[in-house]
Amino acid sequence: MKYAFMKENLGIFSVFRMASVLGVSRSGFYRWQQRDTQPSLRSEWRTSLDRVVKAAFDGAKERYGSPRVTVELVGQGLRYDPKTVAESMRRQGLRAKARKKFKATTNSNHTLPVAPNLLDQDFSADRPNVKWVGDITYLWTDEGWLYLATVIDLFSRRVIGWALSERMTADLACDALRMALWKRRMPRGVIVHTDRGSQYCSAAYQKLISQHRLLCSMSAKGNCYDNACAESFFHTLKVELVHGERFRTRQQMREAIFEYIEIDYNRNRRHSAIGYLNPEAYEALKVA
Repeated sequence: MKYAFMKENLGIFSVFRMASVLGVSRSGFYRWQQRDTQPSLRSEWRTSLDRVVKAAFDGAKERYGSPRVTVELVGQGLRYDPKTVAESMRRQGLRAKARKKFKATTNSNHTLPVAPNLLDQDFSADRPNVKWVGDITYLWTDEGWLYLATVIDLFSRRVIGWALSERMTADLACDALRMALWKRRMPRGVIVHTDRGSQYCSAAYQKLISQHRLLCSMSAKGNCYDNACAESFFHTLKVELVHGERFRTRQQMREAIFEYIEIDYNRNRRHSAIGYLNPEAYEALKVA
C-alpha cells in the first residue's frame, strides 16, 4: 500500500521524501515498481499462446475449432494440451464458422432405372480408386444459381473431380466424373456411388460408367446416410466458404470454388477421418 501511494504521488513529492516519511527504502520502492510494470511469466506465456493460436486460426481462414487448431500447432512443432488451446480460443472469442442445415437438390422422382447399393454405407477404402462418391449441390450468386458436382475418393477424402454449371443437367455429373477419370488415369472397377438423381440415372452418365468399366452404386431413395461423405463435403464447403458471404457474380463463385477445392480442401484442410492430415498429404504418405 505504501509503494502504491508513492507511485500515485510521484509528481507531487520526491521519492526520497516519501520514503523517509513512510519508513521504507527507496531501493525497495524501485524494485517493486519494476515488478509492477513487467508482466509475469504466466502472463507472458498466455500472451504467447494466444498469439500462436490466433495465427493458426486465421491461417485456417477461421474454419477450425480447437481440435484442428491443436493439430495444426503440433504440425508446427508446438505441443499444447487441447483444453489449453480451447481455453485460449474462448478467451479470444475465436469460433469456427457455425454449421447450418442444407437440403438435397437432385431429383429422384423419375422412371429411369437405378443401380443397386453396392457401397452399403461402408465408407472405408484401403487404397485409392476403390470407392468414389458423387453428389450435386446448388450455390447462390447475385446473377442466379450455380450448380456444383463433385467426385470424392473415399480413401483420402480427396475431391478428384468437380464441375460447375448454370444448369443441373446430366452433363454436369458427367463432366465431374470425366475429371476424376482423367486425374486418376482411367482406373477400372471403381465403385462410383451417388444418389438416385436423374442426372446419375441418365443415359449419358450410365454410358460413361459403362465405357470405363466402373461399378455404379446408388443410395436407397430418400436415405441421406447412404451418401454421407459426399453430403458432408458440401456441408463443410457451405459452412466454411459460402454462408455469410455475398457472391455478386457466377465468375466470383467459380474462382472461390476453385481455390477452396484445389488449395484449401485438398492441400491444406485437416480431416479427422484420415488422422487430421490433409487429403494430398495422406495420399503421399500412404501410397508412396
